[in-house]
Amino acid sequence: MSEKQASYDQKGLSTGTSVDLGVGGVGVIAEDGVIYDNEHEVFKKTSEGIDYRNVGWIRAMFIFFKVIFSIGILSLPSAMFALGAVGGTLSIVAWSILNTYCAILVGNFRHNHTTCHSVVDMAKILGGPILKEAIGVLFLLGWVLSVGSGIIGVTAGLNALSSHAACTVWWSFITYVVVACGASLPKFHSLGWLTWVGSASIFTAVFILVIAVTFHDRPVAAPQTGDFDLGYFAIAHPNFVTGMVATLNIFISSAGASSFVPVLAEMKRPQDFKKALMIVMLFAGSCYIAFSLVIYKWCGKWVTSPSLGSAGPVIEKVCYGIAIPGLLVIALLCLHVAAKYLFVRVLRNSPHLQGKTATHWIVWFSCTFGLGTAAFIMAEAIPVFNYLLALTASFCFAPMAIMLPGGLWLYDQAAWRQGSTKQKAIYWAHWGLPLLGAYFFVAGTYATIQSIITDFKTGGIGEYTLCDEENCDGVLT
Repeated sequence: MSEKQASYDQKGLSTGTSVDLGVGGVGVIAEDGVIYDNEHEVFKKTSEGIDYRNVGWIRAMFIFFKVIFSIGILSLPSAMFALGAVGGTLSIVAWSILNTYCAILVGNFRHNHTTCHSVVDMAKILGGPILKEAIGVLFLLGWVLSVGSGIIGVTAGLNALSSHAACTVWWSFITYVVVACGASLPKFHSLGWLTWVGSASIFTAVFILVIAVTFHDRPVAAPQTGDFDLGYFAIAHPNFVTGMVATLNIFISSAGASSFVPVLAEMKRPQDFKKALMIVMLFAGSCYIAFSLVIYKWCGKWVTSPSLGSAGPVIEKVCYGIAIPGLLVIALLCLHVAAKYLFVRVLRNSPHLQGKTATHWIVWFSCTFGLGTAAFIMAEAIPVFNYLLALTASFCFAPMAIMLPGGLWLYDQAAWRQGSTKQKAIYWAHWGLPLLGAYFFVAGTYATIQSIITDFKTGGIGEYTLCDEENCDGVLT
């Protein structure tokens, strides 16, 4: 594309000129000199309606970072306790590498099939309408549950700042309204400045927490006199349920591939996707390891989840005061991802998709506020931060972020099954992705449901709980 663009620039073609892309499609030259594929892409480059194709790679990078970093970093310290410092670190490294590779597979498939707006469209190519509908349900459910996790995080912050001056349900409702309004901005480009603010907000809050915990001789939640058990292990020995919930919380901290595709569909140069992805995943993974190890080393089993309450009430207020904008942004980003899929699904190939019509805006606001309402209800039904994340990871993201990318690679590289010995080995190795995803789908969902049932029976739902050797699942007050 770049060579073709250069040749057109030399000819001095004017803005808006249609050009033959040589692949059966038609492109258009925009004001920035970039040639946009207007034949295959969902969103067309236009000056008459709403132009969605204006996300640069730096802005995309901040969106990617905001999607994966905020929620993940708040649950990882407690996951460290369940797995131990060594096990937790290895798990973060392994999942970061695997999730990065799966995101690359999804991006490559999108480059080969530019009509895809989301992983749901990819599923249709791979498995027809049945797989498309199945992934569509999981996509909506997964990102709506992620919005619910964000609502829980913001609600915890508002409770901490106000010392429970209002009912938790009211704080959740207020959060839902703010998130739905913010998510209603029509384009990812419009959310760009929010992602910068949100990324700085959550990063600063966690950094303050990391420093603050090191100033205490013992965790603030531990007994302040006499001997106490810190609960720090290099290698822990969790039972299956506890270990699985912790592993799922680590997995989902970098499993954002399904949200990257709608952003890719609005990028100026989709070719820059891999560059933005690699920078984000490397930086986020490094932060996960550094921050989680420090918090776990100083707090042990006395870490809370969300982790911002681990350094005492004063620091908790400071951290949440800084982090709330970031938590709001991650919630509205997740809602925007879910709503944009539903919006495109309803109006695709319609003049209302990019037209400034009443139908366009009615459908768009119905998607954002409707899905926001569903997220609010789910947050009230499962008000447990780690459990909600784990359930989202196993039931929704294991199929979307592990099984589907493997299947997409197998579809595009089907010829490798009959290729050289090396190609055959690589082909059959990629079958491990669907199998791994299926395992976490079944085993992870079972473990999370068992944890929720146990907490309901023991009355753990509705209070902060600390980690112990059999239970490491923070609960919202």
